[in-house]
Amino acid sequence: MKIITISKLAKGAGVGVETIRYYERRGLIPEPPRTDSGYRQYCSDDIARVKFIKRSQELGFSLKEVIELISLKFEDTTDCGDIKSVAESKISEIDNKIRTLREMKKALVRVVEICPGEGPLSDCPILEVLETKK
Repeated sequence: MKIITISKLAKGAGVGVETIRYYERRGLIPEPPRTDSGYRQYCSDDIARVKFIKRSQELGFSLKEVIELISLKFEDTTDCGDIKSVAESKISEIDNKIRTLREMKKALVRVVEICPGEGPLSDCPILEVLETKK
């Protein structure tokens, strides 16, 4: 296991140094030992962990959920079904967001279709809808 600096960790994982520090503060990566002069000493295995975090985020997992995935990954009693359950829950959440976004789009398309695209702002149906309280 090779000891690396924070900049080498960041470069190897394809993130910025501040991202590494942020992950450390949030508990996503353990605080590393430091040299006498205060420099962080990461191990080369940490690159894979940071990449895991970034890939999880790309798939829609929040940092809180990533922490859960990491803890499950290192728990002796965890099996593939536990991870699958977390992923299925995320799929359901994404499906709900997609439904909501489609509804928002339909409502916006309807209002844009009735807008003539010219005339005074006082006659703008888009502004009228946005200003109307439910």
